[in-house]
Amino acid sequence: MLQLHFTKDALPDSVSNDFQTLNKFSEQQFVSLTELLYQFLLEPKESEQFLAQLSEFAGEHGMGAGPLRGLMKSILLLPHGALKKNLTAEQVKEDMLSLGLNEDKATHFSDQWRVHYPVLSRLAVGQTLMVNQLVDMEWKFGVTVGTSELQKAGNIFLQLKLVVRKGNTTENVYIELTLPQFYNFLHEMERAKASMDCFS
Repeated sequence: MLQLHFTKDALPDSVSNDFQTLNKFSEQQFVSLTELLYQFLLEPKESEQFLAQLSEFAGEHGMGAGPLRGLMKSILLLPHGALKKNLTAEQVKEDMLSLGLNEDKATHFSDQWRVHYPVLSRLAVGQTLMVNQLVDMEWKFGVTVGTSELQKAGNIFLQLKLVVRKGNTTENVYIELTLPQFYNFLHEMERAKASMDCFS
């Protein structure tokens, strides 16, 4: 089994076959295809335009549009996984070589990754934050006074009420945390804030 940076899951053989198929493309065809792919990654809402450009590319180079779309679907797995795992250009190149892409093409793709990664990363953070936007938060500390379990008496807990915007509606999310869980949560929030401050 291949050891890849962008995913820990086993990939179907068709994915590595698709990467090896890219070796059959001329240098110019590969550069054009890479350009289309990064353009789509930068503007993911333009899927209609992306599919039209792929069909046009297939027509110009005497290929079937369906197989080319299937090929691109496999290729897109790598940048999507690489974004989730914050991979460097070198790690992206290693993965492409492991999947069977030749050195020159892997170098070109990873160079483009190095150029586009800051914007792609910012877009990914923006999309993640827009999925569930935090609107308001209320909190209360409490102490467990009476319980059937002796060890739990005197424990400090925190109750959080998060108001989250999902689309056009808001939803209340309730969480109860022990003191160690709260400190862990606080630490994660501080790390997230530090990461977001890097992008602003």
